[in-house]
Amino acid sequence: MAQEDVGPVPIVEGGRVVGIVTDRDIVVRVVAEGRDPSSTTLGEIVSSDLVTVQPDSPLSEALELMAQNQVRRIPVVEGDQLVGIVAQADVARAADEEETGEVVQQISQ
Repeated sequence: MAQEDVGPVPIVEGGRVVGIVTDRDIVVRVVAEGRDPSSTTLGEIVSSDLVTVQPDSPLSEALELMAQNQVRRIPVVEGDQLVGIVAQADVARAADEEETGEVVQQISQ
């Protein structure tokens, strides 16, 4: 994650996205709990109850899902195949200021 400068790492099995591990997951589920990072597996800390969107989903749908689920990243899937991730930072670049502010506020509640 540090080497590639990324916060989320998708977990894929057989070409199908089954979960995601974020930098926050590592802090909350490993570091804060005093677990040993070298012996903790991704399977122990993965978030597997994913909210996803499709490539042709409107940005408004992704924003609504981020706010409703209080997540900062949503995998983009086509069928079962992961094709990308929409992050809060992407929203900040693509949406207008008011819309971005509302989403950030709702995610951070």
